[in-house]
Amino acid sequence: MDIAGKNVVITGGASGIGRGMCERFASMGANVVVSDINADGAAEVAAAIGGTAIACDVADPASVEALIAGAVEAMGHIDMFFANAGIGAGGGIDTDDKMWDLSMSINAMGPAYAARAVVPHLAERNGAFVITASVAGLVTGPVSFNYAVSKHAAVGVAEWLAINHGHEIHVAAICPTVVDTPMIAEFGGALMEPLSVDHVVDAVVAGIAAETFLILPGEGGDQMLKAKLNDYDGFLANLNQRVTAGAG
Repeated sequence: MDIAGKNVVITGGASGIGRGMCERFASMGANVVVSDINADGAAEVAAAIGGTAIACDVADPASVEALIAGAVEAMGHIDMFFANAGIGAGGGIDTDDKMWDLSMSINAMGPAYAARAVVPHLAERNGAFVITASVAGLVTGPVSFNYAVSKHAAVGVAEWLAINHGHEIHVAAICPTVVDTPMIAEFGGALMEPLSVDHVVDAVVAGIAAETFLILPGEGGDQMLKAKLNDYDGFLANLNQRVTAGAG
């Protein structure tokens, strides 16, 4: 699948991976709608790349539907939708209900709401629906309880869509390890070197071209997934030891 000339919508486009994709895709000849709950940030990115800014709260179904309608009005149709918006902050066993609600509504229900609204449009053009999940959604993450669980759900959304709609659209899940974005500070450190946004976007471009479901930037995620599949108990025990050692 070629990005050049496509009409693309990217949520969470004001910063981080979303901004990186907006900038790269525009440079490749795509028409880009930059969407974010941060309207000013979306407008800034859109102005820089010659795109269109549409504010959206991905946790609000009505806002998501308005985004799709606005994008169709602005561009005529949608070829690719990137459900990239996410939230990372959280904690451990004592994470409060408000944070759980935020994580699930943004990281999991956000892509689900988007799929409900945009998949019929994409199916008309054999388009693509891509979710930014996380390696934490494949192998879990030892830092934030609510983040790991909500990203598992995000991967589940992508898998279900691939099974039920893969004959009419391409579905992909982006599952990077730690990425050098403003979100990294919310986790208070990491167990591995962070990837650059450019590194992640390179992998996304390659994955879209190859039409693969799982996009794993860097080698770390692939190694972790294989370790988990080869020895599930040992993988969890190893993470437990590393977390315990770090706490000590």
